[in-house]
Amino acid sequence: MIASTAERKIIGSSLVKLQSEMLFEKGPPSKIVKSSARRHNSEVNRREFLVAGASAAALAGSAIQFAAAQTLARMPDAKRKTVIKPKYWAWVGINKNASSSDLKAMYAKYHQHGIEAIFLEGGIDEREFDIIREAGLELHSWMWTTNRGDAWIGEHHPDWYMVSRTGKSCHDHPPYVGYYKWISPVIPGVQNYLKERAEELASHPAISGVHLDYVRYPDVILPKGLWRKYGLDQTNEMPEYDFCYSEHTRRAFEAFCGRDPLEIKGPAHDQQWLHFRYDSVTQLVKQLADVVHRHHKPITAAVFPTPRMARKICRQDWDKWPLDAVCPMTYNSFYDEGVDWIGDCILENIHAVTFPVFAGLYMPDIGDDAAFKHTLELVHRQGGAGVSLFGGVSDAQWKVFENTIQGIKKE
Repeated sequence: MIASTAERKIIGSSLVKLQSEMLFEKGPPSKIVKSSARRHNSEVNRREFLVAGASAAALAGSAIQFAAAQTLARMPDAKRKTVIKPKYWAWVGINKNASSSDLKAMYAKYHQHGIEAIFLEGGIDEREFDIIREAGLELHSWMWTTNRGDAWIGEHHPDWYMVSRTGKSCHDHPPYVGYYKWISPVIPGVQNYLKERAEELASHPAISGVHLDYVRYPDVILPKGLWRKYGLDQTNEMPEYDFCYSEHTRRAFEAFCGRDPLEIKGPAHDQQWLHFRYDSVTQLVKQLADVVHRHHKPITAAVFPTPRMARKICRQDWDKWPLDAVCPMTYNSFYDEGVDWIGDCILENIHAVTFPVFAGLYMPDIGDDAAFKHTLELVHRQGGAGVSLFGGVSDAQWKVFENTIQGIKKE
């Protein structure tokens, strides 16, 4: 039986209590440790390992307004400064090797074709920040969250890394790929460390908001398209990819309910164990949101296509998070779906949350120009607040994008 709302609240409050009682060393001061997100500039790697799931069914309902408008109507005046209005985004990584003239040309092109805001990965880079602002674009810093390959963590706290059901740590046995270095959200030291990273970003005057990525557990199942590549059959959850069974997390769960998760015979269906992990991520996001909101800036997140899929595949309960907007990564090609599936996801999502929903599009696999135009119009019709583009955009796609969104904005 699925946990009731009351049970979920008990789990969440128990996590907070456990975190305040557990004695773990706090992460280092911000002045000592620099964010290592800049080491993760590969756009291809960032989205390579998304997880498959059942496609979202279309939900019946009346005409839907933009989620941003819904949020504004429900939010007190003091909070409205953090509301994100309908717009068009792009995910971009800091490029220290590019010349300033090349960066200026790139961002001018984004702005010219209708992109209004940038999610920028890689930490703080004053040169690129200035160029983005000069191009007339809004800047939100894109932060890797529970997937952290930081040298300081590896040196001082290898115990923070998640452990699979087979007993292998992400520290020296990362699942799937070498950069999958996941740290446990249950540990207060991890929470403090990530709050310091969020503080670094939110306090910067050039940054308009903080964007969370990899804010979850590792993918317990990969898309079917990758099964052959890695010689896997993940019809069911495999213990090698089921996390976290570290000593820290096991003790926390045992203190909560008196059970050791390693002794659970059916972990894929144990609601108490599943919700414990969902809520550990949710509690972390709440803490990060508090940090960002103290600076009167919005917090957003890149998440799996729908809450239902996210819970099943990576313990991500994102419709419970205190976000100002969300970007579901509706990369239809990763799920062997057509572009109409993107519309199904958006419709499901706007029924699940009150904050704006922006469809994340993977441009290399979006299809031909007609499919791209159809996708942009479909997201709008289904109630999406806009889209965020990831990956290379061809000149033909830019033309389609510009013409289509101009038509949408005239409606």
